[in-house]
Amino acid sequence: MRSGDRLGHLLGRRLGRPFGWLWGAYATSALGTWLAFGAFPLIAIRVLHAGPAEVAALSSVGAAVGAAVAVPLGPWVEFRRKRPVLIAMDLVRFAALLTIPAAYALGVLTFLQLLLVSVVVAAADITFRAASGAYLKTLLPAEDLLVANARFESTAWSTTIIGPPLGGVAVGLLGPVATVVADAVSYLLSALGIRATGEHEPRPERREASRMRAVDLLDGWRYILADATLRPLFFNTALFNGLVMATQPLLSVLMLGRLGFTPWQYGLAFAAPSIGGLLGSRLARPLVTRFGQHRVLVVVGALRVPWSVGLAFVGPGTGGLLLVMGVELGLIFCCGVFNPVYATYRLERTKTDRVTRTLSAWTVTTKASTALLTAVWGVLGGLLGPRTAIGLAGVLLLATPLLLPRRAAAALPEPAPGPVTP
Repeated sequence: MRSGDRLGHLLGRRLGRPFGWLWGAYATSALGTWLAFGAFPLIAIRVLHAGPAEVAALSSVGAAVGAAVAVPLGPWVEFRRKRPVLIAMDLVRFAALLTIPAAYALGVLTFLQLLLVSVVVAAADITFRAASGAYLKTLLPAEDLLVANARFESTAWSTTIIGPPLGGVAVGLLGPVATVVADAVSYLLSALGIRATGEHEPRPERREASRMRAVDLLDGWRYILADATLRPLFFNTALFNGLVMATQPLLSVLMLGRLGFTPWQYGLAFAAPSIGGLLGSRLARPLVTRFGQHRVLVVVGALRVPWSVGLAFVGPGTGGLLLVMGVELGLIFCCGVFNPVYATYRLERTKTDRVTRTLSAWTVTTKASTALLTAVWGVLGGLLGPRTAIGLAGVLLLATPLLLPRRAAAALPEPAPGPVTP
């Protein structure tokens, strides 16, 4: 039995050797990303002596500009084989990240370089996510998509649990630049893993006009907004993710400043509850089998929202730490169930020849809305105070279930698959 099949057999339904390599590639790059979590701000502060405005720009401006750069890449990738695109995006991230330790070693590292690298990595990440969804849909039959997405979700939370602590140790021993090297190498290993999946991808059908027009840039958004079931889910995820992430800087100011928590306590408050995501992702398929995809999507999607209100009541000491951990555990557990179900639902509702454009538009919007809401809540935090602003976000989250799909939708008919390339 080959390694990919053996791993799938141990964890349940066997999805084949190509998926095993793809899954391994995902796990490797995810671990590298979490090992280097917070490395850019640390480098900016410790090496370049950057101020708060510059550090904030690394996450907000870098992500926003990266999303804008990625907009034309979705339509461009749609009519190309996804496997070479995935490999190329991994190699782009590998090369971009490797310029940082090289410049650091030569003593020429600048803040502008950090910002440019963050833009390149953000754009490549969006393109990779969009292409990987389309590739997964050609790799597996529809009945296996939920299993695959649940495994990706489980892996994401597993790396979230172990990555930051290991990265913290590496930063303490070797400095933040070392974790950037580890992240870069993880993308190289990911590219090798994707290459090992083998040449089996059907050739995408060519459109009549081979040249991309400006109007093609909006194809993904037009497709989403024209679908009665994708449209509400699109707005739901953009608002939910944006409001949840917008409170994180305020919560860090509240916990690390006014309430006096230490950095290790702050890290523990968010790392330990990630076990909930691991457990939730393992329950996604059994729950869908028993209750149905649409019911799980709506019920668990609604169960995600009440938790964040509790963060407005966090206090000092052990009680406050336990409150944050309890809130995060409930939120992350529900997200662990919801995310693979939602990802599968979205793939099933998207035609194969539209997947890349749709996922690219979806990811660009989510990242842009998160950046915008984070900026808005930063202003609100200054005007109203962190605790009030966090509570306001929690109250607004209570309305997001209204945007979940109200009725179950049948899977779209797909054309017969094209010939397989040897």
